[in-house]
Formats: sequence, structure tokens, C-alpha cells
Amino acid sequence: MRRAQVRVAGNQRPERLDTFLAHTVEHVSRSRIQQLIESGLVTVNGRQPPKSYRVRPDDLIDVTLPLPEKVEAVPEAIPLRIVYEDADVVVVNKDAGMVVHPAFSNYSGTLVNALLHHIQDLSGINGELRPGIVHRIDKETSGLLLVAKHDRAHRFLSRLFREHRIEREYWAIVWGRPRKKKDTIRTLIGRHPKERKRFAVVKDGKEAVTHYEVVEAFDFLSLIRVHLETGRTHQIRVHMAHLGHPVFGDKKYGGNNPNLAGGERRKRVLAERLLSLMPRQALHARTLGFFHPTRKEQLTFGLELPEDFRRVLDELKTGA
Repeated sequence: MRRAQVRVAGNQRPERLDTFLAHTVEHVSRSRIQQLIESGLVTVNGRQPPKSYRVRPDDLIDVTLPLPEKVEAVPEAIPLRIVYEDADVVVVNKDAGMVVHPAFSNYSGTLVNALLHHIQDLSGINGELRPGIVHRIDKETSGLLLVAKHDRAHRFLSRLFREHRIEREYWAIVWGRPRKKKDTIRTLIGRHPKERKRFAVVKDGKEAVTHYEVVEAFDFLSLIRVHLETGRTHQIRVHMAHLGHPVFGDKKYGGNNPNLAGGERRKRVLAERLLSLMPRQALHARTLGFFHPTRKEQLTFGLELPEDFRRVLDELKTGA
């Protein structure tokens, strides 16, 4: 069993217990919290609360979390687009919608499950659920991802990431027109103070540096390319939302609101149609470059924009 204890802050407004705990206890969904409450594994001030209970200032909440059963990543015959492969590394083109590695409620259908089917050996540094995974990209982000086949390559590539010596260029569609055509965003990023499943620009976070350049500006959207100097979770999404230009289609950071197109009905209608064409965040890992651990030379790989990106851009260019 794992236990978590939470003391509700003195200025906390009344909020449903399940909602409050889903934002407070890491890696636990609201539906899972509801199951724990029904099972009597959540107490408030030593008593089992009703499902409709609303937290109050200074409540002491205890949550008992049964340990999950041991799981292993198993090979699955999932199509995998391999861009490059040799004895040391694999570069894959991950589809939007695919989780990188098994975790919590996603134990199958991940990139790791596909890799285990297609590739005999992967590094074991990150354990049984993340073999070969040197870095990650979000589930709804498409594009290039680097995988290590053995521990020596994994350690070498991990050091390159720590030293910011991996070339990563993303392309994104964002709302509005950034005031500067080319700029660097340098902030601290950490957990959102109230919503634990989101990240935000905070005073006590880790340094995050993002370089962006506007490729093409449209009526109410812009196509940008982004170079990451650091690799914080959700970095591009957080930084662009912080600038007031959230990534198009990004539900978590406010990028799926057609009203961002402006007051004209024509713009809102077009925005709604574009969101239907691309029901995910418009973020694509387009370029990946790294120094090869054995060949000792720089390798760089690039992709075209995926089909959903092109559909949105074509609509914007025709002014439909």
C-alpha cells in the first residue's frame, strides 16, 4: 500500500473531494479517486466521506493507494515507422495519439510495445517499462524520437541531452501573431500550483529555454518553428501559452477554443472547421540531430509535416 496525506490550505474554496484530490495527488485520475472513495480508502478527518463531500479549509485527508500489480511491457505487432536503424540506435517517426511507454492506465499500444516487436535488443537503463527510451514526446505530438539499443549508447545519448547537444526542431501552429518574429523564451517551469497534471511558469521551477521563429503568419494563426535548448515537460506548450499564443488544438493549455480567432463569426466558423480537421495539438518534432555514439559523426534527420498539419495550412492559405 502507498499512503498520501493532504492538509487542505486555509484559503481553499469548497471543491468536490474527488476533483481536489485528482489535482493534488500525483499520477491518480479523478475516476481512480472516485473508486478509492467508494472502497473506503479515503478518509477526511478520520471519517469516510460521502461521494459528494466538498473539502474545507484545514481538512486532513488520508488516501490509501493499493500498489499496482507488477506489469511488463510486452511486444505487440503495431506498425512502426523506422526512419533510421543501426546496431546502436533507432530513430522512429511517432504518430500522434501514441503514448511513448507504458505507465498507469496505458500498458499496451505504446511505442515501447511496438519497439519490442520490431527490435530484438533495447537498452535496459530505464527499466522494464521504458527500454531504450532516451527522451519522450507527448502523446498527441507527432514526429522524431531517438531510441538506444544498448546501455552504452543510452548513457552516451543521455549525456548529450543533459549537455543540450541534441538538435531538436519542432514545428507548431499557434494562435495569433507573436509580436516578435524571432525570439527566445527563458523562464522557470514547474508543476502548476493548483492543477498537478499541468505545468506552468513558476518561481521555483527549472530553467527552460525555447527559441522560436515565425515561418508564416495567417489571419488568426501562425506557423512557427521552435528549437529547444532544454527539455522540460510540455515546454513548448507552456511557453507559447505563457506568451498568449497557445498551441492550436492544445486542450490542456487553452488552445482548443475557437473564440481565440477573434470576434468575427466568419473567423470562429473557420476556426471550428480547422479544429475538426486537427483534433490534437498542432506540434510536430520535425528535425532531430545527434552525435552518433559509435560512428562519431553528426547525424541529422528531418520529416515532412504530417497530413493533418498540411490540411490546416492549406485551408489557411486558400483563405476559405
